Amino acid sequence: MKFNGFKKKDFDVFKIDGLENRMEALIHTIRPKLEWLGDHFSPTLSTMIGDEIFPHVAKHARRSVNPPDDTWVAFANNKRGYKQHPHFQIGLWETHVFVWFAMIYEAPNKEEFGKALELQFDSLRADIPDHYVWSGDHTKPDAKTFSEMSDDDLQQLFKRLQSVKKAEILCGIQIPKEKAIKMSGKETLETIQDAFVKLLPLYKLY
Repeated sequence: MKFNGFKKKDFDVFKIDGLENRMEALIHTIRPKLEWLGDHFSPTLSTMIGDEIFPHVAKHARRSVNPPDDTWVAFANNKRGYKQHPHFQIGLWETHVFVWFAMIYEAPNKEEFGKALELQFDSLRADIPDHYVWSGDHTKPDAKTFSEMSDDDLQQLFKRLQSVKKAEILCGIQIPKEKAIKMSGKETLETIQDAFVKLLPLYKLY
């Protein structure tokens, strides 16, 4: 398989009604691309991080009624799963492609990581580009652009990670659908690779 980027039909999967019908389309349309991206980027991330990284393509196996509104491949240094570990993600909502560094609510060491983020506050402002976005909930497509966030906004995100059980933190890029479908496979891969490089300082804080 050659990766040719994301196309309109990939995003249109999320317009299909019904769990069974949407999952069938997702499995045949988007999942092969995510599997390819998983195999492609795992060796690169392993080299960057200095630890073996494994891809985990979302299966949405627990769903019984509601169809998924997004899908992804996650990368973590654990072969069995990623949710309890800091990880990277590449995925799609109906409106955009996302590339994240993420620590979600299952991770047991969120409090320590939140403290590390606070300590590195100034360097984060320097290391993470202004157009990158931050989120506190991986289940919602909304995110705030770094340039729009005050220092207090960021500190609140870090403090919440330390004190709220369900708190999460994600940072990365969102590529609007209209832009993503015009990008070649090569452009898409280069954009993802660049995002991983920019987000690496967050992973290394862990």
